[in-house]
Amino acid sequence: MATIRIGLDRLPPAARAAVEEHTGPLLTVEETAEGFNSEIAARVTSATGAWHVKGLRTDHPRAWTQRREATVAPFLTGLAPALRWRVEAAGWDLLGFEVLGGHRADYTPGSPDLPEVASLLRRLGETPCPGIELRRAEQRLERYAAHRDDLRFFAGSHLLHTDLNNANVLVDDHALQGDRARLVDWAWATRGAAWLDAGHWVIWLVAAGHAPASAERWAAGIPSWCAAPAEGVTAFAAASANVWSEIGNADPGPWTLRLATAATAWHAHRRTD
Repeated sequence: MATIRIGLDRLPPAARAAVEEHTGPLLTVEETAEGFNSEIAARVTSATGAWHVKGLRTDHPRAWTQRREATVAPFLTGLAPALRWRVEAAGWDLLGFEVLGGHRADYTPGSPDLPEVASLLRRLGETPCPGIELRRAEQRLERYAAHRDDLRFFAGSHLLHTDLNNANVLVDDHALQGDRARLVDWAWATRGAAWLDAGHWVIWLVAAGHAPASAERWAAGIPSWCAAPAEGVTAFAAASANVWSEIGNADPGPWTLRLATAATAWHAHRRTD
């Protein structure tokens, strides 16, 4: 379920003052609609710069997502916006990220963004997983795997994002080709098999209009995917279909049902391929 969004102007004065210790007096505040985890999401500017601010109350049930993003951020150079500061004051946990240029990735067939996303996932696959506390992929999928033995396919020591929603990928057309895409919103960072993020991407590609076979051809541009056991990929497709079916039933809406349909279509493709 999406977290209820509030405006930055509703922060307690002490929390806003703590932010302005890093930024100076704020000149503009532009609330943003993207994302589901944060109570506060805004682009702010001052005389000294601009930041994307995300915030949750420290007693919020998903406060751990804020801590997860702050903990993993130092290890994401070249993959994600840099975390410039963190404020914990007056019952609020607030993160100030650099503001990235660019647009949300277009996953539709023929999009020029697709090679950039594939390049991003290749770079992520080469990034060492930091020695920080992260949930494990086999834990997260334990309730959804068709067979308990399938969980062995999902285990691994690689850093994963796991939420390949195109809104979480920003593409800057003015950057160097092959290095234009960045991943935002690392709340669901996970440790697991290197190829799983490519699998998550497949589902979003199918939801964007690709046939499952076409989506898998894009995933094939990522080395870890090519090394994945076919049986493991099929097991992941089955588990993902169960995940998205549960999400769609609990929170029915156009985008959740679209993803549930895509995951089911991919699973069907894997069973008949």
